Amino acid sequence: MSAPSSAIQSTLVENRVFEPSDATVKAARISGMDAYNALCAEAEQDFEGFWGKRAREVLTWHKPFTKVLDESNKPFYKWFEDGELNASFNCLDRHMGTPVENKTAIIFEADDGAVTKVTYKELLAKVSQFANALKARGVKKGDRVVIYMPMTIEGVVAMQACARIGATHSVVFGGFSAKALQERIQDAGAVAVITANYQMRGGKELPLKAIVDEGIAMGGCESIKTVIVFQRTQTAVNMVAAVTSPWPMPWRDSPPTARPKWSVPSIPCSCFTPLGPQASPRACSTAQAATCCGPT
Repeated sequence: MSAPSSAIQSTLVENRVFEPSDATVKAARISGMDAYNALCAEAEQDFEGFWGKRAREVLTWHKPFTKVLDESNKPFYKWFEDGELNASFNCLDRHMGTPVENKTAIIFEADDGAVTKVTYKELLAKVSQFANALKARGVKKGDRVVIYMPMTIEGVVAMQACARIGATHSVVFGGFSAKALQERIQDAGAVAVITANYQMRGGKELPLKAIVDEGIAMGGCESIKTVIVFQRTQTAVNMVAAVTSPWPMPWRDSPPTARPKWSVPSIPCSCFTPLGPQASPRACSTAQAATCCGPT
């Protein structure tokens, strides 16, 4: 018998480098490592000037900012604080009237393999329509909304609609338990939950609305005023008329336009609650400007 060896030999080492084609490099926003390193060097030399330049170049401002960074209350830094913008507007509206409006914004492949494509123009109409639906249910600027959805186009629509009306959205993974959902509703102080009746995973229906009901029933979720349910499958679920509304709801015939709510850049666009060191929720948020531009 041979002597035991502590050496471990890996057979999964990959050292090949696949260079992009010339056409890809030419069309890229950052055309290679030289351009990337130049950006890094620019940011290192003057990070305020770098982010100010980027914010002016890549974002559309309702009210232009005059100060890039406010460090007067460290560590609570504020970026572009005297400006006003809207994250949804920067994702969608700014492309209207340009060739981009007819480009594909989302390619979604469902569990059964069916593929759906949505253009920027179509997505703006869907987002505006759902934004009107949220407002009709009493959701307003500054409110928090939990999104407990399957992987669908409607999940993107929900996030964009919240940003459009100035509400902060908190996305909760569709595989989380009722207890985890309850904790995140409490942590956010959410006034609404957007969910689906079921989600499809591997050809099987998995409940979502039932988990929402269970989580709310655990108590401490009195802030919830409405639950909006997207019908992902044909299987019926319990609907409480006073609280629950089906998607696309009676407001589906409302005009597919909704004016964005302009906000200072530090207003949270989204928040999420990862697990803390003791497995208890620890909330984090991302501001409007950081969602669009990058600084956090």
